Amino acid sequence: MKLDIRKKFMSKVGIPKGMRDFSPEVMAKRNYIFDTIKRTFQLYGFEQIETPAMENRETLTGKYGEEGDRLIFSVLNSGDYLKKVEDVSLKNRNLENITPLVSEKALRYDLTVPFARYVVQHQNEITFPFKRFQIQPVWRADRPQKGRYREFYQCDADIIGSDSLLNEVELIKIFDEVLTNLGMQDFSIKMNNRKVLSGIAEVIGRPEKIVDITIAIDKLEKIGRDKVNEELLQKGLTNKEIEQIQPLFELKGDNKEVLQRLRNYLQNSEVGLEGIVEIEKILEVIGFWSLNKAKVEVDVTLARGLDYYTGAIFEVVSNEVKMGSICGGGRYADLTGIFGLPNLSGVGISFGADRIYDVMEELKLFPTKLSQGTQLFFVNFGHKEEAYVLPLLQKAREKGIRAEIYPEAAKMKKQMKYADQKNIPYVVVVGEEEMKSGRLSFKNMQSGEQEKVNFNELIERIS
Repeated sequence: MKLDIRKKFMSKVGIPKGMRDFSPEVMAKRNYIFDTIKRTFQLYGFEQIETPAMENRETLTGKYGEEGDRLIFSVLNSGDYLKKVEDVSLKNRNLENITPLVSEKALRYDLTVPFARYVVQHQNEITFPFKRFQIQPVWRADRPQKGRYREFYQCDADIIGSDSLLNEVELIKIFDEVLTNLGMQDFSIKMNNRKVLSGIAEVIGRPEKIVDITIAIDKLEKIGRDKVNEELLQKGLTNKEIEQIQPLFELKGDNKEVLQRLRNYLQNSEVGLEGIVEIEKILEVIGFWSLNKAKVEVDVTLARGLDYYTGAIFEVVSNEVKMGSICGGGRYADLTGIFGLPNLSGVGISFGADRIYDVMEELKLFPTKLSQGTQLFFVNFGHKEEAYVLPLLQKAREKGIRAEIYPEAAKMKKQMKYADQKNIPYVVVVGEEEMKSGRLSFKNMQSGEQEKVNFNELIERIS
């Protein structure tokens, strides 16, 4: 009977789609990425903060565009959350009307909007310009696929309270340094400006369609030109207006050539020309620094569908692995204004740690020795031997060596199997002879070599 219950339970064990468990081996690799990013952020003067996993729904909704809002995970109110629904007529019982009644909180969609809320709430404690970074998970009700998860980590850096384009340049340099330090050899930082996109909407005579145009163009890589044109048609653009946009899909050449042709296209749009000037200034300042492996490319079709970007926008792609963007970011002029603190410009970037992990796995870029597991294992033969070993165990840990002792006296074969299965590289055996002589039996599990050493020699072997 018990066996049947266990089988029934085990058949239901699992996790939701788009969520993942992480083994110790995977966590060692993930921490390698996080630590590399964190060191670089700190090197550039960024300070770490954290915000809660849940925000008020009204904090998040309306900040990511219509499509983004659909991907926000709402959290049901506790208690009798259906009580308020009774007051809604059957005619109005659609998801849009009911959700605010049963859910006042939501899981954060990204780290930028919660950061804007944080800045407003803590403005009297902050020194501006404020340079902050966060490394935390976010959640999106997206369709799971390769490189796209429902729970994933973002590693964000933002500078708020400064209009200077030098901030954009420093963030480009951070992209370059982090990905180079992680071993990537060929990647591109694609750059555009939302003012350029606004200029395109002006040139075709439909400035009110900037959001629709941006959302459609942002899908070019995923669905291709024909599908983009279909979407633009569905959004109310005429065939003639769509035809006017087509030359932008074919802009090729180096950055200087692309910008010159774009300048000609946008010659009658003041806001569009302003965007070009900003791009040119960023490229000029980048020229004062040498980049490691990154290629900076002006890409007019780069749109990034988030509504809050107002200036420069960035995406980073690996040219070695087909993965989509692995990093992104951009300038936002007044994100804090929606929370009551207007005219505070900021710019930020985000590293997609999960996609970076997948790229590094495919390219085999992780160092071979990344284990965070136990380095030194003491065999336990009983109470007397345990009493001798415990002070040595403490001293080893004080020396920074990750060490453990088997929790109970057990057969030698069982304990050695435990050490082998955990890939512990060094094992110490202490019996009557070792306690008398002070020389410990020290075994290298990889080579199989065994020798007698005193404690100080043991520490030297491992360090």
